[in-house]
Amino acid sequence: MTMKWWKAAGVRVIKTGAQVAIGVIGATTVFTEVDWRVVGGTVVLSMITSLLTSLAGLPEVSKGAGTDV
Repeated sequence: MTMKWWKAAGVRVIKTGAQVAIGVIGATTVFTEVDWRVVGGTVVLSMITSLLTSLAGLPEVSKGAGTDV
């Protein structure tokens, strides 16, 4: 894993976390008050999932660079 891979994976992780946070906050406000523990836990889980998915490869990085684990 190169520095380029880590940067691309980091950007993807942050974007995924932000997207999930917006969705979860929106969904929880429809039903009740925002439960920040649920939001935080869901965001962290999505970010971990994003990083693990990136291990299969990143289109942002040259072909094959994401599989050199």
